[in-house]
Amino acid sequence: MAGTATQKAGTAEPTRRDFIVVAASAFGAVGAAAAVWPFIDQMNPSADVLALSSTEVDLSQIAAGQSVTILWRGKPVFVRHRTEAEIATARKDDTADLKDPEKDEARVKKPEWLVMMGVCTHLGCVPLGQQGEYGGWFCPCHGSHYDTSGRIRKGPAPLNLPVPEYTFLTDTRIRIG
Repeated sequence: MAGTATQKAGTAEPTRRDFIVVAASAFGAVGAAAAVWPFIDQMNPSADVLALSSTEVDLSQIAAGQSVTILWRGKPVFVRHRTEAEIATARKDDTADLKDPEKDEARVKKPEWLVMMGVCTHLGCVPLGQQGEYGGWFCPCHGSHYDTSGRIRKGPAPLNLPVPEYTFLTDTRIRIG
């Protein structure tokens, strides 16, 4: 018998042409990605937007029982230096019948400092501080009452006042955002 086929059908070895096709495809994919990247990169936030993404607050000027309102990302943020009585009331109210149950300790990183967004969760109004039936915040637009931990207690608002991301940089300075 002259020359028998030692190769099975369908298992051809890669040829030089196969290598060239794979290499050209990979080169084309890299080129396409390089061409598209500037269009994708231009969708990243600009430097002025990134500068607004966080803000630092000096807590040393806020006396116990006092609140300040900070503007962050175009929205008010309430920073309150709570008194011992307010902390005790907030912790006692952990067992109250709450619309949006959340313990006081889950809303604060240090008990004496309460940091939360100052926007009512009903229709986006700005609540008034240290008013209402629970000694916290009161939204006069539709009658929502929040307690000393910013939890909804009465009225149409469905949720507690949200707590933004914040970290303590020192004992007297926080970064919001």
